[in-house]
Amino acid sequence: MWDVAVNNSGNSNETQSEQFHPRPPALLILVTILGIEALALIAATVFFVVELFAAPASSIGSAVALAAIVAIAAVWVVVVVRGVILGQAWTRAAVVVLQILVIAVGIGSVQGPEPRPDLAAALIAPAVLALVLLFTRSVVAATSDRPR
Repeated sequence: MWDVAVNNSGNSNETQSEQFHPRPPALLILVTILGIEALALIAATVFFVVELFAAPASSIGSAVALAAIVAIAAVWVVVVVRGVILGQAWTRAAVVVLQILVIAVGIGSVQGPEPRPDLAAALIAPAVLALVLLFTRSVVAATSDRPR
């Protein structure tokens, strides 16, 4: 009995090499896109927090709430990126929601009194690419690990 536990513990080099699966290029590109989105949200959080102290807000409550929401979103995206790297299945739904929100912000950036088509393209193009990559066979296979 004890040798089964030792042999199945994952401590031998043979077992570790059998468990290693190279990540497909589509998954690496997806992780890169998500990582850039996470970094952008972290930068936005830092910007909003600095602005809280640097410039007086017309509504301090709204400014604090906006900074908190962006910070929560940044943490969420970092957790999703980690889950994608680990190949967890729940991340596919989270990535879909995230990319739909990014596309919505991109569409909103071309509306209003000062449209920004450059910003819209910078948001929408990677989000659409991430959605396409998310549903490729290799990414679905790499992110199909379900909790035991």
